[in-house]
Amino acid sequence: MDVERGASEALEHSDLIDRLASIEHERWAHWQRYVHDQCERLEDGSLVIPADLVARWEHQIATPYMDLSEAEKESDRDQVRRYLPVIAEACGSR
Repeated sequence: MDVERGASEALEHSDLIDRLASIEHERWAHWQRYVHDQCERLEDGSLVIPADLVARWEHQIATPYMDLSEAEKESDRDQVRRYLPVIAEACGSR
């Protein structure tokens, strides 16, 4: 299939890997800023995550995607949408 071959070829190019890695880093940094903003910073620089957030995130971690709430699924979809233009361009340009 042409699309599959194009995707395979695209993934072999370091430029695509770097572009996707850049998006991933931005996503990760945004998440870390959010997490840090929710925490209490102690004198030694360590962070304490509020118990309610720990419980919520542990529940989400243990929940398969298909069992997430629609709002949680949409949040994940929003993150994936950041990658799609780069992937589409890479697959279409081959």
